[in-house]
Amino acid sequence: MTGGEIFHEMMQRHNVKHIFGYPGGAILPVFDAIYNSKKVDFVLPKHEQGAGHMAEGYARASGKPGIVLVTSGPGATNVVTPMQDALCDGTPMIVFCGQVATSLIGSDGFQEADMLGISRSCTKWNVMVRHVSELPQRINEAFQIATSGRPGPVLVDLPKDVTAAVLRKAIPTASALPVVPTVGDSVKAVPQKSIARVAELINTAKRPVIYAGQGVVNSPDAPRLLRELVEKSSIPVTTTLQGLGGFDELDEKSLHMVGMHGSGYANMAMQEADLIIALGARFDDRVTMNIKKFAPAARAAAAAGVGGIVHFDILPKNINKVVQATEAVVGDVAESLAAVLPQVKQKDMAHPDRRSWFGKIIEWKKRWPLNVYDRSDRSHLIQPQAMIEELSRLTADRKQETIITTGIGQHQMWTAQQFRWRYPRTMITSGGLGTMGFGLPAAIGAKVARPDALVIDIDGDASFGMTLTELSTAAQFNIGVKVIVLNNEEQGMVTQWQNLFYEDRYAHTHIRNPDFMKLAKAMHVQQRRATKPEEVSEALKWLINTDGPALLEVVTDKKVPVLPMVPAGSGLHEFIAWDAETDKKRRALMRKRTFGLHGE
Repeated sequence: MTGGEIFHEMMQRHNVKHIFGYPGGAILPVFDAIYNSKKVDFVLPKHEQGAGHMAEGYARASGKPGIVLVTSGPGATNVVTPMQDALCDGTPMIVFCGQVATSLIGSDGFQEADMLGISRSCTKWNVMVRHVSELPQRINEAFQIATSGRPGPVLVDLPKDVTAAVLRKAIPTASALPVVPTVGDSVKAVPQKSIARVAELINTAKRPVIYAGQGVVNSPDAPRLLRELVEKSSIPVTTTLQGLGGFDELDEKSLHMVGMHGSGYANMAMQEADLIIALGARFDDRVTMNIKKFAPAARAAAAAGVGGIVHFDILPKNINKVVQATEAVVGDVAESLAAVLPQVKQKDMAHPDRRSWFGKIIEWKKRWPLNVYDRSDRSHLIQPQAMIEELSRLTADRKQETIITTGIGQHQMWTAQQFRWRYPRTMITSGGLGTMGFGLPAAIGAKVARPDALVIDIDGDASFGMTLTELSTAAQFNIGVKVIVLNNEEQGMVTQWQNLFYEDRYAHTHIRNPDFMKLAKAMHVQQRRATKPEEVSEALKWLINTDGPALLEVVTDKKVPVLPMVPAGSGLHEFIAWDAETDKKRRALMRKRTFGLHGE
């Protein structure tokens, strides 16, 4: 078998059904081997970055590693951003890239790039295969490392002479291939001492809160076990951006998302809780904000020996990296929850330890509801939050059969806030790296993984512009993704900062868009535009019920802020909430500063 044929065989062994990538000279032996394969479907994007984000979307929707196959040089370097994105967000992805022949390495050959050096900081592991006999083992290791512990990206560099070479013996069986020790392997059992101490802290806490992250979504049994813990102990739950869907937001104990643009009541609960139970979350700076002001009540309780911060995480290095944990449990979050559940006492919301806590939370929810924004219908313009609320309503009965992806910008936060998340793996977005252009290719990958699901990319005009060529990919392969482009002709999140903190000096944030209707038509994608509030519901119904790929452009109001918002340097409790009178003054000041050029 040639190296290319070995690659094909190993993909079958690992049950790979789909590959995303782009051919080129250095990787042709592999492409030739998978030509006309009846086992693997290949999706050809318009750009290798698109392939990487498609693989991410595929992995996030399915839980299986996304596979990327690209050539050497620029083909491989174009996947650096998706690899870093996958590393930040714990997404399993395997990038196989071509390389010049081994005899040419180091000679600055055509399309040679040091991908081991380039990718070292943006992968969990990387390797160059220097002999065809190594190929089965290295591919096996790649799958194992990408999916073990905290998932992430790996890169396998394939010199052309290796993939063209012939192996004149059988490929070793799976059991004969060496196994690489991983972080997950080192965690043999949940430590019972820590579990007992955690249960004791939960049982004695007066104002506990659960802070659930992506670790809950990644662990198949964790959402169910989290629900059991909440039902048994009556503890309110807030989630990170990547934890959305890990807990049902229609549950009365849900606090929705926490952080810079989280709900006011989630942020207040984190600040006033005497016990924070972090489940598969890493205390990202967009959650903690000013770390010196973070969780004062929990820290005081820890000092008094009656509470604190409990951290469940699969990676030992995450413990005490940002905040000092009172108690830590290292391991898969589902296994840890299963161990602690039997030791947690039954308490309903009327229990003396919970009554006053939930009473305070109810007051916060009344004071800072998430669905408060400008509904005055100024100039008869569409408010983006209202559109997302309507989409959530129209898709509610589809349950876990609706998957939403987003790009990066205000639309990402509005989607996180206004859509009601109930099921894991239904929200796919770029969290840690914040990659503009992520939404469309991720939606394509998610649709490939879940062809029966309704997959909608909610995107901003600026973010969509980064990878809009992949709309043509959806059309070419008849991948039925739906795209909503919120068009406000600006980089909304940046202009929000310029409005609030830079005296309306809009430095290079206003954009002139193409005609999205003509663009979609040219790419053979169905299209529709909504410009008035009364058009939104019917337009969304059209999008949902249309067969094949489709694009809906929604022309929205401008200079609409994403609120709540915690300014940089502030504590979680120091958020800016929306207020009609304040917003009126903000717009008046904006008109004065800009002579009316940038909004009403």
